[in-house]
Amino acid sequence: MGVLFTLLIGRLGQVQLTDHADYRSAAAQLNTREIVVPAVRGRILDRTGKPLADNTSVTVITVERRVIADSADGGRALLTRMAEVLGLRAADLLARTHLCGEKDAPPAPACWAGSPQVPIPVASGVDPQRALSIVERPDRFPGVAVEAVPVRRYPAPLGVNAAHLLGYLGRATESEVSKSDGAITADDLVGRAGLEQQYDAALRGTPGRTVVSVDARGLVTGVVSRTDPVPGRDLVTSIDAGVQAATEKALAREIAAARSRGEPADSGGAVVLDVTNGQVVALASAPTYDPNVWTGGISSKEYAAISSTESGTPLLSRVTASALPPASTMKVVSVAALIAAGNPLNGTYACPANYRIGDRVFRNFESRPYGPISLHRALEVSCDTVFYDVAYRSWQALGGLKGDDAKDPFITTARTFGLGQRTGIDLPEESAGRIPDRRWKRAVWEQTKDDTCARAKNGYPDVARTDPARAAYLKQVAVENCRSGWQFRAGDAVNFSIGQGDVAATPLQMGAAYAAVANGGTLRQPRVGVRTVDPVSGAAQAIPAGPTRSLGLSKQLTAYLQTALRAVVVSGTGQAAFAGMPADWPVSGKTGTAEAFGETATSWFLSYGPSTKPRYAVSVAVSEGGFGSETSARVARSVHEALRVMK
Repeated sequence: MGVLFTLLIGRLGQVQLTDHADYRSAAAQLNTREIVVPAVRGRILDRTGKPLADNTSVTVITVERRVIADSADGGRALLTRMAEVLGLRAADLLARTHLCGEKDAPPAPACWAGSPQVPIPVASGVDPQRALSIVERPDRFPGVAVEAVPVRRYPAPLGVNAAHLLGYLGRATESEVSKSDGAITADDLVGRAGLEQQYDAALRGTPGRTVVSVDARGLVTGVVSRTDPVPGRDLVTSIDAGVQAATEKALAREIAAARSRGEPADSGGAVVLDVTNGQVVALASAPTYDPNVWTGGISSKEYAAISSTESGTPLLSRVTASALPPASTMKVVSVAALIAAGNPLNGTYACPANYRIGDRVFRNFESRPYGPISLHRALEVSCDTVFYDVAYRSWQALGGLKGDDAKDPFITTARTFGLGQRTGIDLPEESAGRIPDRRWKRAVWEQTKDDTCARAKNGYPDVARTDPARAAYLKQVAVENCRSGWQFRAGDAVNFSIGQGDVAATPLQMGAAYAAVANGGTLRQPRVGVRTVDPVSGAAQAIPAGPTRSLGLSKQLTAYLQTALRAVVVSGTGQAAFAGMPADWPVSGKTGTAEAFGETATSWFLSYGPSTKPRYAVSVAVSEGGFGSETSARVARSVHEALRVMK
């Protein structure tokens, strides 16, 4: 017994005299918790300061977890009384008192997914007067408080939608939290698309930290320390709300008009670029949706409605993420390519009705035969056969089927104009488009040859039941591709020259290319963000402009293209759409009508203005919208009229 008491006294002495500091620290850690206080998110503003995305507040009623834990019925009586005053279901309020993941907790979002150390928000968006009537009766509603909680809001100045430009917020994932080194918590909302995602770090700000003491049950007993959050920085963009609204309205109106003419017109996009600095003045995509649908959480039904193909996939941006054959708008690039191939700029070129290569006839789609004409006239009237001939002769000169991508003037010039690669715009999920060169053809053939050869043997019986002609055509293509689909044939070369076949570009890529022609030959990286601003001090930090590069065009060629594009609108394929356009805002442009077997053509119109001193480029594409001289050209005209007013 004496030995045991000696050991006990010795151990107590060690704990109290030697190890007391370590145990005190451990005890403090066990009895405190850190609560993250989210920062107010920065606003997104147009170039004049109009808010495109800002914050509002909703009335939230909270209940202390201690009150719920201490009540014999788990807070049921208290929440029932609250539900009667608020006009809500008691079961919904009771469900929020359960932490998501704990035993008997209802599935999200009915349960509470936040921190267990903060008061439980049992009801959000309630009537403020009803909420205050509860707070005024602490005897009946102990531990109940009312808070004004900030939430994201998209105020739509001048009717602006801009859903694809702005993006939305979503709850942080476990991966994001673990990789953020404490900058993001599980309670944070982070940008999921558009500017909200691209500039999330600046907009989100720095969360505050509150250290609270807790008892053995994990309930808060006091506040140990507090660090206030730092609000996020405001983002000033290059968007002009007036032009953005006009672009959205024009796109929606002309898509509706095309449908009334019998065209499917299932989607479309339009973008306005400042040719002097690459800034995006407007960006519109259709179909669209109300960005406020994300505020306070989106239901599975609402999410399905904006993401399903049946509704047109409204979440997809048709300006940056959807690539289509650019059709005759590609001819500006092809003129530069044929000059690079050694053809004379001021030469004469044949424009027949059709052009034959072997047993295949390529027709002059947008135009009629004009006989011998200049390249200027070929652009003005959009003569396809001029480009067929030049592209075919170039293909032959390169060795035909044995040609080299690196030496192909059409492929290398297209890449110089920025096609087949992302523009680098400060928006996420941008498509690179497609330049179907020899390497691409072989890679695709290797990936698909087994299925292609199976189709060559068995055909398309499912298609044949409703469309025998289409099924026969598809089988013929499959037979040819099974045998030699990796080859870059003469037909590929001529289709490439007029932006058909497998060529694909986004409206943003084509807009940047035409902006380069308008400004004299400088390709600029598009930018939406201009600067971030501290909402407290007003200190601004500029967002660097993107890189630029020269197209390498001679002054003579640039001037030639600019003159020809002006003629398109004055006396060519774009004349009807711009008839009566005010003389103080002359427009230059190019129509494009992309054919697709079994589908209505895609409508394109690329333009800039004023022609005398170019400032803005406008790119419009409408999938299955018909002729470029109709649907897209009319959208572009409305946008130019809005730009004229803005000047």
